[in-house]
Amino acid sequence: MDNIALVVGASGITGSNLAEKLIEKGWTTYGLARNPNTNLPGLQPIAADLLQPESLTEALADIKPTHVYITSWMRNDTEAENIRVNSLMVRNLLRALSGKGSVQHVALVTGLKHYLGPFEAYAKEGFLPVTPLRETHPRLDIENFYYAQEDEVYAAAERDGFTWSIHRPHTVIGKAVGNLMNMGTTVAVYASICKETGRPFRWPGSQAQWNGLSDVTDARVLAEQLIWASTTDAARNQAFNITNGDVFRWSTLWHQLAGWFGIEAVGYDGTTHPLENEMATDADLWRNMAAQYQLKEPDLNRLASPWHTDLDLGRPIEVMTDMSKSRKLGFTVYQSTEDSFFDLFAQLRNERLIP
Repeated sequence: MDNIALVVGASGITGSNLAEKLIEKGWTTYGLARNPNTNLPGLQPIAADLLQPESLTEALADIKPTHVYITSWMRNDTEAENIRVNSLMVRNLLRALSGKGSVQHVALVTGLKHYLGPFEAYAKEGFLPVTPLRETHPRLDIENFYYAQEDEVYAAAERDGFTWSIHRPHTVIGKAVGNLMNMGTTVAVYASICKETGRPFRWPGSQAQWNGLSDVTDARVLAEQLIWASTTDAARNQAFNITNGDVFRWSTLWHQLAGWFGIEAVGYDGTTHPLENEMATDADLWRNMAAQYQLKEPDLNRLASPWHTDLDLGRPIEVMTDMSKSRKLGFTVYQSTEDSFFDLFAQLRNERLIP
């Protein structure tokens, strides 16, 4: 049987990079989103609302995917609402596919909030795990929408007989516009604003993050692991961490990123300087820069997500992730983190998203 992929959230960082990789490998690839990506050659877009069962049933009527990749989620005001909405999205999708009998594997992308806690308790006292983070860590004794999404996959797998994999990336670095969690592009936009205005490219986060070890996940590496796990017998019904495979200190990388833009970095100075505050009044400035440099996206809020970057860089602990589990099973893809950022910056500039 031919491999037929359904990428849910194909307009985001993870989904768009995954769809591109699947198409390169010769898969028939459908991309589902409320506003699907129509710019990727070979991707067959599907417009549907995951919260509307009728919308899904109609949109998927003639599609029988063998592999389903869930990379989408919706941010809400409370974790209780995150749980209700995001579990419903997964449940509706898998119910819409249940009667087809075509699905062999479902892969769900979550993240390190599995270990660090949900937004409301993120990396605070009482929710600080031992690092490096390992898949054997138990669930936290607190509500978490990632757990609810996982449980929906487990229940559907038992009902319908497909295999599953759970993927837990650290911060995902890659290109997307309109994404809720986009550190790489946020840093690129912030650096561009600093260069334009002469403002300091100032470290926004905590001392622990500045001095400690960290890692990130290139969207291209995540895509490779998603495909590997969904086509490898030994990886069936497993949860996997996924990062680039190297570690770094922001105290070094921050200066390297500044060097790419030709600006001077300012390190940790004894206090945090959240990007949400630093960039709070920059919308008009960015609109003017977009006009001056003929940039494609004048809306700052569609490029930058400072709130999420602040969550990551403001943690009170260093965070690094153990990759032994998938390595032992044969997944050996590696990516230099420095190159992850530089490749992204070059792509953003080439596509006229930053000056």
